[in-house]
Amino acid sequence: MDYVKGIFKKRPNRFIAEVEVDGNIEIAHVPNTGRCKELLVEDTTVWLKPSDNPNRKTKFSLHFVENRGHLVSIYSQEANSIVYDAIVNDQIKELSGYDYHQREKTIDNSRIDIYLANEVDDCCGETFLEDPCFVEVKGVTLVVGKEARFPDAPTERGTKHLKELIKLKKEGFRAAVFFLVQHPLGESFRPNWENDPLFSQTLNEAHESGVEILVYKCDNSLEGIRLIPQPMDFDLSQL
Repeated sequence: MDYVKGIFKKRPNRFIAEVEVDGNIEIAHVPNTGRCKELLVEDTTVWLKPSDNPNRKTKFSLHFVENRGHLVSIYSQEANSIVYDAIVNDQIKELSGYDYHQREKTIDNSRIDIYLANEVDDCCGETFLEDPCFVEVKGVTLVVGKEARFPDAPTERGTKHLKELIKLKKEGFRAAVFFLVQHPLGESFRPNWENDPLFSQTLNEAHESGVEILVYKCDNSLEGIRLIPQPMDFDLSQL
């Protein structure tokens, strides 16, 4: 289904936006709980995906925002799919070599986005999994200058996920947090100490504990989104 062009007007709450489409004000679902205040500015061009579900309250979902001449993907759940597909297609060198891939894995009271392992057959013909790896994905839309930063608003849930990764690492498992920069202008990454010092400090603790930090960027177009298979630099220090 093709995208529909609109003009962003306002965001009454974090779930919906008022968007002008062909001269009419439409209500669109915003699939991103972040503030996105630097992106969702009045009269900014946005791109909407129409819904084919007649029972849905909103007719559209807001997928892209034009910012500084570039398309920014703000559909946060799509970040998980992009990273998962890239792993399956062996486009992320740090996470290559696994033959078992699973979306979402429940660990204690958390759900980790991606679970990887290797399938091994024992002497009795039974298959089991070994070398597990847990990957948590975070979509990044905030870019200051050319530096991507996460989060754009305090995230208790994000901090909880980092603590879960630290726990898994201490238990002997491989664990990684994957930041997917969804704004094409991002050229490096830093945690957003100003907006969420607790998350930023916990990310440092995770790194010191051996949790891997991976940062990649995606290329956005109305025809599709693809991950650029080249890792980006990051700096965890406070400005």
